[in-house]
Amino acid sequence: MKSDRQTTINLCLFVAMFLAVSCSSSNQQGPPGAQQVQSYPVLEIQPQSIELTASYPATLEGLQTVEIRPRVQGYIVEMPVDEGDIVEEGQVLFRLNSEQYEQEVRSAEADVEAAKAAVETAKDEVERMSSLAQKEIISDYRLQSAKNQLQSQEAALSQAQAALENARVNLSYTYVKSPTDGVIGSIPYRIGSLVSSTISRPLTVVSDISEVYAYFSMSERELLTMSQSVAGDGGNKTLQQRITDMPDVNLVLADNTVYNHQGTLRLASGLIDTETGSASFRALFPNPKEILRSGGTGSVQIPYQRNSAIVIPKSATYEIQNKRFVYAVTDSNTIESTEVSTLPLSSKQFFVVEEGLAAGNRIVTGGMGSMQNGMTIKPQPVDNDSLYQALAVQDQ
Repeated sequence: MKSDRQTTINLCLFVAMFLAVSCSSSNQQGPPGAQQVQSYPVLEIQPQSIELTASYPATLEGLQTVEIRPRVQGYIVEMPVDEGDIVEEGQVLFRLNSEQYEQEVRSAEADVEAAKAAVETAKDEVERMSSLAQKEIISDYRLQSAKNQLQSQEAALSQAQAALENARVNLSYTYVKSPTDGVIGSIPYRIGSLVSSTISRPLTVVSDISEVYAYFSMSERELLTMSQSVAGDGGNKTLQQRITDMPDVNLVLADNTVYNHQGTLRLASGLIDTETGSASFRALFPNPKEILRSGGTGSVQIPYQRNSAIVIPKSATYEIQNKRFVYAVTDSNTIESTEVSTLPLSSKQFFVVEEGLAAGNRIVTGGMGSMQNGMTIKPQPVDNDSLYQALAVQDQ
């Protein structure tokens, strides 16, 4: 009896353990289809005609920047201006010691007076010889000799007067004046410095900043794109003429504010630099309040129309090692990491894709942090117009 009872107990324990294991296994497996495919917002790309704004780093230069150098040698004895001063054309910037040149002027003046006296003497001699020749007391040869002597003295007077003028000019050069309106640059010399026309560094520079050029470069591809965009109804106009007809451009200053005057675009060089593969441009901006200064920096923003552009949100991209990628959705709803090439734009919300995507492609616009290449998703279509309008508002 005891053996049968023990057998019954063991059998019950075995059945209980089997049921527990079965229930545990059943709970772990769960119902079929428990692992759901996640939904992600997906945008189907549709080409758009938009006005783009390309931004290019630029350096600023005044309308003209003139190096100021002395014409004569001397010591600086006076500096009526200082660095950063605004000066006018003809204003004295430096004064050099003038004693030597004043002496040269006095000496030249004396030479002129002596030459004048010699001319008067020669004139008297010609008159006397003419009277004697008329009475046939002297030959015509002597009269002609007297006339020649007068011409020689008159030439000597002209030479002395030229020397006097040159001495006066040299004396005037001791006052170094500004050749134009503008702003004084740095002054590497001080009172007492000996300077001359051969100094390696100029006394200073004067920059005319009534108008300012913003110089920048554009790649060959960007230049071709812009040329095609402005060609439109250009007819037989040259590229320079078509660029001149383009809308005015903006200048973003170093503090990220937009300058309150627009500029006109000019092609600084019609050639492509073989080393950099770029063309040089410049934009001319008025500067009535002299806010812009030579040597400054900024960014030139150029608006232009682009037809059939592939526009995608920046939030739909990610960057790895200076390369930009998107997650493209295949026909089987798997995602593939796809590299794209974009244009440099000033927009904070959009990219214009040059290579990597085409019309009709689908890309994921959100949740990139939880994705892996090759995974399957459930596309959740995004309305193009609503998305772009919302991003355009944020961009402003």
